[in-house]
Amino acid sequence: MKEFEYYKPSTLNEASEILSKYKEEACIFNGGTDLIVRMRDEMTKPKVVVNIKEIEKLHEISYEKEKWISIGACVTLNELSKCKMISEKYKILTDAIHNIGSIQLRNLATMIGNICNASPLADSATPLLVLDAKAVIFGADGVRKVLVKEFIAGVRRTDLKIGEIVVAIEVPIYEKSIVGSFHKISRRKMVDLSTVCGTVAKVNGEIRIALGAVSPTPVRALRTEEYLKGKILEAEIIKGAEEKVVEDISPITDIRASKEYRIDMAKLIVKRGLMHLRDSELKWGEQSEA
Repeated sequence: MKEFEYYKPSTLNEASEILSKYKEEACIFNGGTDLIVRMRDEMTKPKVVVNIKEIEKLHEISYEKEKWISIGACVTLNELSKCKMISEKYKILTDAIHNIGSIQLRNLATMIGNICNASPLADSATPLLVLDAKAVIFGADGVRKVLVKEFIAGVRRTDLKIGEIVVAIEVPIYEKSIVGSFHKISRRKMVDLSTVCGTVAKVNGEIRIALGAVSPTPVRALRTEEYLKGKILEAEIIKGAEEKVVEDISPITDIRASKEYRIDMAKLIVKRGLMHLRDSELKWGEQSEA
């Protein structure tokens, strides 16, 4: 591992100033589960590492009634999964979090780190996309907010500018309960990267679908969502959605899977997700009649 300078600022302004000074030669250290590996393998060679874990406000989960829940950049995945407010309102998000690495890794890793890595197969990205979550970004010009689907700009590329830090993820609060499911296809059942992953959910009465590892970034299946509008989830409609989703994705063949396999798995995730929604609606209908 190459030698580097190490900074541990206690305020956002101080951290932003250091990042602005060293520009591309600086890296943010948060959970470190990805950065340390990349530095060890000399895939990343920063001259400066900026540890943001001493900035207290980044460890908070806050709530704005009827507006949003804000998840701080330094909140670990395990802390997030144990938050009752999150698990009750966004089960699709906590389900995705439980699929990221091991329990030991989740004690260090953060959701913001998972998003900032900008990997096409980031497990937490697909539920955040269907929820229309936003990245809250601090920089020299103040605070700005960007939808997560726009924040991830490409493979390991984000919308972050020099000196900026993602300080939180804001998830909107919806009037109706969110029903949905997260699915992950991987070579091993546990502690493995996704070959394909996805979230299918009903949000504000509309079916939303997002998939990972089938394009350069996690994507919303907008054509498939449009096809499903106003339709009852019968077998023929679900089959049509499976075929339609091919128009929303652009998978490649790589060391983990072939293009054809990823297409088949994307179809399977859509099928399973829509069947889950259909079965959930039937269950709620039966309970209402009772």
